[in-house]
Amino acid sequence: MNHIVLIAAIGLLSTTTVFAQTASAPLIVVEDRGGASALPYYQPLNPQPDDTARPAPLPRPRAGNSAEAEAEAEAAMLPVRSANLSPGDVPRRVIRAPGLTPLFLVGDDARSRAWLRQRQAALRELGAVGLVVNVESTAALVELRRLVPGLTLAPASGDDLAQRLGLRHYPVLITSTGVEQ
Repeated sequence: MNHIVLIAAIGLLSTTTVFAQTASAPLIVVEDRGGASALPYYQPLNPQPDDTARPAPLPRPRAGNSAEAEAEAEAAMLPVRSANLSPGDVPRRVIRAPGLTPLFLVGDDARSRAWLRQRQAALRELGAVGLVVNVESTAALVELRRLVPGLTLAPASGDDLAQRLGLRHYPVLITSTGVEQ
C-alpha cells in the first residue's frame, strides 16, 4: 500500500513540476510578420513574487517607417483568427496584474461593434489599447477604427492571452484589477 502512495506522490510531483515549467515558459515566436510585439501586454499577467518587478516598457514606434510601409505590414498580418475566442458573455472577475496597460479584445462582429460604440468614451479615458482578435480584411479593420476614432485598434491573435486569463469570449476589457464586459 505504501508503494502505491509513493508512486502517486511521485506522479503528482512530476505533473506539478511539468505544469510549473510550462506555465512560466517564455513565448515562442513561430512567425514574425512585422508590427509591434504584444509581449509587454502579456508580461504583467505573470506577476513576479518580488514587488519590485516592473512591467516592460511599451515598444516605441520605429523611426523612419512610412505610413504606407506600416499599412502593408499590417495587411500582411491579416486575416487574424483566434481559434479559442468567439463573441459571447464574459463574467466580471478580479485579477491582480499590477502595471498592466488597460486593453480590450474585440472582433469584427455585431456584438463587438455595439460594445465599442457603448464603451468608447470609457475606453478612451482609460487609455485602453484594442486588440482585434478576429478580423478578415483591412477593410473590416478600417471600418472598426471608424467606429471609434481616437482608440488604438491593432490586429492580433488573442489565443495566448485567452489561455493565460481563461477567456473564451469577447468583447472584453482587461485592466490591472479585473476582467469585465
